[in-house]
Amino acid sequence: MTPPPTSAVSTAQEQEAWRWLLQRHAPDQTLDEPAFQRWLAADPRHPQLYAKAEAVWMLSAEPAARLAEEESAALTEYLARLDAPRRTQRRRGPAWSLALAACLLLALWTGGWWQPARWLGDLRADHVSAPGQIRELTLADGSRLVLDGDSALAVHFDGRQRRIELLRGAASFKVLRNGLPFVVRAEGGEARVLGTEFEVRRLPRETRVTVASGQVAVRAGEAADLPQAVLHAGQRVAFADGRLAAPEAVDSSAALAWRQGWLAFYQAPLGEVLERLGDYYPGRILLLDAELAARRVTVSFPSADPRAALNALQAVLGFRQRELFGRLIVIH
Repeated sequence: MTPPPTSAVSTAQEQEAWRWLLQRHAPDQTLDEPAFQRWLAADPRHPQLYAKAEAVWMLSAEPAARLAEEESAALTEYLARLDAPRRTQRRRGPAWSLALAACLLLALWTGGWWQPARWLGDLRADHVSAPGQIRELTLADGSRLVLDGDSALAVHFDGRQRRIELLRGAASFKVLRNGLPFVVRAEGGEARVLGTEFEVRRLPRETRVTVASGQVAVRAGEAADLPQAVLHAGQRVAFADGRLAAPEAVDSSAALAWRQGWLAFYQAPLGEVLERLGDYYPGRILLLDAELAARRVTVSFPSADPRAALNALQAVLGFRQRELFGRLIVIH
């Protein structure tokens, strides 16, 4: 049996692969080999996911270890300062410090600023934007697109259809009608149009399609017999793991305001707001408090200064933020 394509893999499955790999490599962890073998056999995608995680680990091991060693003094000082005012609280203790250290070291290792998996993925891309960079492009058919910060896509045009593969981030499209379908694929799903203006955005847990004008047909997979949602101007739909949510009304002008350098959110989880800000910050924004991540906020601010946006959010919500090494902002 041929394994399903990696585009059908869920974020939870990828995270599980990394958890097994960390158990194998972390010095204070013992791998439960029978449980690991059961996990591998439970889904034909799991061996492929684990092999990919292992490959990224091998690529990143040497530079990440060197970086952690170089910054060890700063990390130790930071943890000591962070723990000092909390030692009298019963719910804080050594276990909390160890957990925080593990989060920071994991950010150094796999997700902060040295990201070989992302760089390798960008080899497939025709157009890439850096964090904070908004790129406006004209495609070969005359259609226009705007690439959001820290995004990448590949273009495949032939005589039958115009196809875009969104590899990460987000892009808005103003499609020129020429009789050929215009299809944007992301995370296994697709948005199909003839001529319209819309956005496709990949997030960690789902992909969203927002329509500014015209109509867009959205499916959670590529099979022609799957259910689809036909969106009109001012509507948005999300899909994840092969499931399509119900369309909802949205202020498309506010949703696409990033093209003019403005970010606007209405009753959005703080975690989502910080993820978007991360597209404009040349490093990593790391949120360590799940309750704080779930708090809903209604805010708008210019995207050009993510630090000022963080300071404004801090003034309203009262969280703490610390900057490490000029490249990592920790929020708790």
